[in-house]
Amino acid sequence: MSQTSTLTAERTGAEQTHFDVLIVGAGISGIGAAYHLSQQMPGKSYTILETKDSFGGTWVTHTYPGVRSDSDLYTFGYRFKPWVGAPIATAEEILKYMGEVIEENHINDHIRYGHTITHCRWSSADNLWTVEAISKADGKTHFFTCNFLWMCQGYYNHDTPYTPDWPGMKDYKGRIVHPQTWPSDINLKGKKVVLIGSGATAATVVPAIADECGSLTLLQRSPTYFMPSANANELADRLREIGIDEPTIHRVVRQQINFDMETIIRRCRTEPEAVREELFAAAREYLGPDFDLSPHFTPSYRPWQQRVAFLPDGDLFRKIAEGKVAAVTDHIERFTENGILLKSGRELEADIVITATGFNLSVLGDIPFEIDDQPVDWSQTVTYRGMMFTGVPNMVWVFGYFRASWTLRVDLLADLVCRLLKRMDEKGAKRVEVQLRPEDRDMPLLPWIDADNFNPGYLQRGLHLMPKRGDKIEWQHNQDYWSDKDDLPKVDLDGSDFVYS
Repeated sequence: MSQTSTLTAERTGAEQTHFDVLIVGAGISGIGAAYHLSQQMPGKSYTILETKDSFGGTWVTHTYPGVRSDSDLYTFGYRFKPWVGAPIATAEEILKYMGEVIEENHINDHIRYGHTITHCRWSSADNLWTVEAISKADGKTHFFTCNFLWMCQGYYNHDTPYTPDWPGMKDYKGRIVHPQTWPSDINLKGKKVVLIGSGATAATVVPAIADECGSLTLLQRSPTYFMPSANANELADRLREIGIDEPTIHRVVRQQINFDMETIIRRCRTEPEAVREELFAAAREYLGPDFDLSPHFTPSYRPWQQRVAFLPDGDLFRKIAEGKVAAVTDHIERFTENGILLKSGRELEADIVITATGFNLSVLGDIPFEIDDQPVDWSQTVTYRGMMFTGVPNMVWVFGYFRASWTLRVDLLADLVCRLLKRMDEKGAKRVEVQLRPEDRDMPLLPWIDADNFNPGYLQRGLHLMPKRGDKIEWQHNQDYWSDKDDLPKVDLDGSDFVYS
C-alpha cells in the first residue's frame, strides 16, 4: 500500500489490513527492525503483530527472580541508542530502554498487541502474504496482507519450557517449577530447594534466591563455564569521567567489547586449554584458592562450544563461597517422595525443585506456513545466511548470535533487508527469493549448525526441524559476527542467488 493510501486510511479511521511490511514480534528483534525500516525506508507502511499485551518478548516472558541479561548491554543494546547503565542489566532496565526506543520513534502506533498468528500463506498469483491472527480483544480471526514478511518472534517456545520426564516425578510430594513459567504464589522462605541446571538461567536464579531459602542446592548434570567479572566497564566509566558524550562512549565501548570477544573466541579454538585455565583462575578469585573446581565447574567441552555464562560481580560463586549454596554434580536416577535420588546413591531432600533445564526450540514461531497452498517443511529448505530460505519468497527470519549479543545481528540484518527492499523497488520487482546457484547444486546439505562448533541441548533436540545449511558461507548461519559485519554489507543483491520477478 502506498504512503498516500496509508494517510487516507488514517484520516478516515478505516482499519488498514494491508501493509508493505509486516513484522512479527515486538521483542528486541521486532522493535529494532521497525526502527531501521522507519528510518531507512520511511515510505513503507508497516505493522507489528505481537501476541502478548506488551512489548519486550523474552523480558516479559521471564519473570523469575533476578532475571537479567546474559550479554553486556553495550552490544545487546541497539547501535543507534546509547546504553548508559551497568553492562549486565535487569529485565526492568532493558524494558525501560526498549520503551524509550519505542516512544522516541513513535513505534507504538504501529504495534497491534494481543494478536496471535495462526497461519501465514503466500500467493504467487498475487505476490502477497496473507497472515491470519486471532485478536485477544474480540476473539476473532483478522486477516492481514503484506508484500514482505519480517519474522522477529525469536527461536524458542515462550509458553512451554523444556523439562525432562524423569522417573518418579509423579511420586514427588513437593512442588516442581520451571523458571520460564515462574509462579507468583511461590514461597521459598526457609524451604529446602534444589535447582537443576547449569546454564545462564541457573546462574541468575541461584544467587537471587540464596538468601531466602532454608537450604539451596545447585544440581548440575553437566557443568558449564562461567565468566565472573565486575559489573562495570572501566573504559565507559573513564570516558564519562572525562566528559565524553554518550553516543561516542556507546560506539567506542561496543568496539572495545566486540574486539575483546573476537580475541577470546578465536583463542577458544586455537588455545582452548589456556582459556580454560584463565576461566578457572577467575573462578578461584571468588571461590577461594583452595576450592576444588573438579567436578563442579570443569566442563567436558572446550570453552564456547556451548555458551559461557556471565556472572556479574561473581554473584553465584560468592554465594557458594559464603556457604549459602551447595554445588552437586551428578545424574538423576529418579525422583522420590521427598526429593531426588542421584546415580551415586545420594538423595537430595527438597520441598521445591526448580528445573532450569532449558527451553523448546520454535522454528518460525511454530506457525503453519503455506506457499501456493502447499505446506512448508522448513527442514527441507536450505538457509541463505541464516535469514532467508529456498522456495520461500519475500520473507526474512531474524536469528541472532550465540557467541555475541543477539542484537548485533538485528542491526546487520535490518540494513540488509532495507537494501533488499530498495533493490526490489528499483527493479520494479514484486517478489524476491533465494535459489541455489549452478555451482551449489551438488554441495552437501548439512544440519543447521555444526555440533562440533556449537551444541547446546535445545539445538540438538530440535535440529531436525531446522532448515539445512550448505558448506559455503552463503548457505549457512555462520554464527560469526566478526565476519558478518564485513560480509553482509557487501552482499551482491544482483547475484545469481537472488531471483526477482
